[in-house]
Amino acid sequence: MSILLRNVNYTYGKGSSEEKQALKNINLEIHKNEFTAIVGHTGSGKSTLIQLLNGLEKADSGEILFHGKNIYDKDFSMKMLRSKVGLVFQYPEHQLFEATVVKDVAFGPNNMEWEPLKAELSTFGALKDVGIGEELFDVSPLALSGGQKRRVAIAGVLAVEPEILVLDEPMAGLDPAGRKEIFDLLKKLHSERKITIIMVSHSMEDVAEYASRVIVMNQGEVVLDGEPRKVFRYEKELKQIGLGVPQATSLMHCLAAQGAGVKEDCLTVQESVSEILKWLKRV
Repeated sequence: MSILLRNVNYTYGKGSSEEKQALKNINLEIHKNEFTAIVGHTGSGKSTLIQLLNGLEKADSGEILFHGKNIYDKDFSMKMLRSKVGLVFQYPEHQLFEATVVKDVAFGPNNMEWEPLKAELSTFGALKDVGIGEELFDVSPLALSGGQKRRVAIAGVLAVEPEILVLDEPMAGLDPAGRKEIFDLLKKLHSERKITIIMVSHSMEDVAEYASRVIVMNQGEVVLDGEPRKVFRYEKELKQIGLGVPQATSLMHCLAAQGAGVKEDCLTVQESVSEILKWLKRV
């Protein structure tokens, strides 16, 4: 177990005319080395939830446990938590501010007051992991491409050696090549570094292809939680809350409803094509 949320509630603007309960009695357990996607329409509570995970926001009530310790205990180190639960905001390149790529990535380790050699090794290791070569180390991060900026921003979080990487819409604004770069990177970090990934996304195709678990939120509550094949069975219910399923899955639901003898839980185009060809051979 990495993070456990028990009966967590959070309200914006308490006592004001704009008071709104953003999270309602959230109970979740995030396991080590999971690749979890959090989905929901705007205002469902996704961003609030992930900001609670590393202490950027504080719950009104309930408990959040990190490795069994309540993060709201007086003797709990929030500095340690923020090094272990790295948060990458939407458009993380807007967080880049140093004169060079190396200085930007080294900011985290230096801020943690690590010894110089450890900070340097972690900085260069993070840059290597995200595929940024030495020729870019002394370049201004603002001079990089969109995909490169995002990789540098992620390297800045990786440099403090997190156990959990939390990303809020990591593909926002990227072209197809940039999206592939970032997803290839996340797959590598998940498989090789064994980093737990928590990703907020609006793309059901991306969720279906990469996530091993999907948490669906609506009006501050968790309404579905499970493997993608299980969650995407509920196409009707998802549509009722403003969400959908991958196009390939929707196609298979339609074919099955018309009497075709196909499996309905296909997640990708490749799976759907293979299943349809098998069915055609049988008929």
